[in-house]
Amino acid sequence: MSDLPLWLAVLPLIGVGLWAWRRFHYPSFWLIAGFPIAAVLVRASWRRVALGCGLTKKRQRWWFTTMPGLVASTGIVKVKRRFQRVAVDTKPFMWLPLPTRHGWRVTVHTLEGQIPGDYADAAERLAHSWGVHAIRVSSPGPGRVILAATMRDPLVTVDQLPPSADLLKVTVGRLETGKPWTIDFRTVPHWLNAGATQSGKSNLANALIVGLAPQPVALVGVDLKGGVEFTPYAPRLSALATCRSEAGRLLDDLVALMLDRMGVCRQASARNIWQLPPALRPVPIVVLVDELAELYLMADKSEKDEIAKTSTALLRVAQLGRAFGIYLFCCGQRIGSDLGPGVTALRAQCSGRICHRVNDPETATMTLGDLDPAALASARAIPAETPGVAIVASQDGQWYRARSFYVSEQTAEHAAHTHAHLTPPWPEIIAHLTQHDPSELLDA
Repeated sequence: MSDLPLWLAVLPLIGVGLWAWRRFHYPSFWLIAGFPIAAVLVRASWRRVALGCGLTKKRQRWWFTTMPGLVASTGIVKVKRRFQRVAVDTKPFMWLPLPTRHGWRVTVHTLEGQIPGDYADAAERLAHSWGVHAIRVSSPGPGRVILAATMRDPLVTVDQLPPSADLLKVTVGRLETGKPWTIDFRTVPHWLNAGATQSGKSNLANALIVGLAPQPVALVGVDLKGGVEFTPYAPRLSALATCRSEAGRLLDDLVALMLDRMGVCRQASARNIWQLPPALRPVPIVVLVDELAELYLMADKSEKDEIAKTSTALLRVAQLGRAFGIYLFCCGQRIGSDLGPGVTALRAQCSGRICHRVNDPETATMTLGDLDPAALASARAIPAETPGVAIVASQDGQWYRARSFYVSEQTAEHAAHTHAHLTPPWPEIIAHLTQHDPSELLDA
């Protein structure tokens, strides 16, 4: 009894120490203290959780009873024989959980008749059963699924924008798995970025400008909001179009530039500019388009020809630009099939998809409709108080929740002025071009 006051004094100190350890160095706390407890609880509760989530199968088993009325998984079994076949609920086999940076993952062997989609449908129920933030399901091969649990949302806070080391590659944020969210134009050349006002769409463009500004690339802006978005970054832009007519002329230059680079690659027996010798390799170009819908909106029939011409030129850049070092990053608040077939055709060429919070389901469907339906549901569930959160179609073929780093307009403007000396003038880029008929692009 004399030791009781000592324990009463020590226990609060232990609790405070554990709280401080978890608060200030969560990775080590999770690996040493949190994960072992979570792993034991997951394995111990797997049978009950699988049964509650509908992931078990009825199988006949020989059951040896020592007395009538033995309790089995199917309820009270009243038998006269001591050895008989009964139907029992069989759970899928689960391996030992392994720790990850923000949770754990475990491999499960599916039962007969099950597919990964069955586990994906039960992912939310699994997350609630285990008390985790989210469960993501993937399949490394037939008969196996991986359940990846995230203990807490890693997108609540994100770090600062890191410098970009590789050409045409920018780390713009963080994925829900804790891994960096990277936009690599060499791997995924064209991107479609949709989002409502204050959803983080413009912030992502700022992050790209900051990441690409110190690189030896030409940045071209098409700002159909009258230039109010990209004009502050003009020192680092080789060209800037602020209306549809200017955008049409700029896109015509890009089409002619592709024809010229096509001829250079053909003479050098190269499939793309990256196979050319460094002395012959032209500068890569990243085209940033803001308010994409303005290219397709028609006030009257007099604008029909201009819209058709501009739309066709943009589509040609999307179809052939990758091989010749021309990449697209198209942003818009409203992207729908009602804008015409040009938008649908452009969407098919943009393998990179980013959907922030949107005001209408049509835009989310247009951006993510050909992906997993669960991605569409997640995009519609993005709350307004989390700007920068988006659904991203990654280059590994899967989709993730992600959040971009916060990059203010002042930071992007500072980067544009700091690296203005790296801006190749647009007249010099197109100075050696000859006049081409746009129809030559199809013949070539």
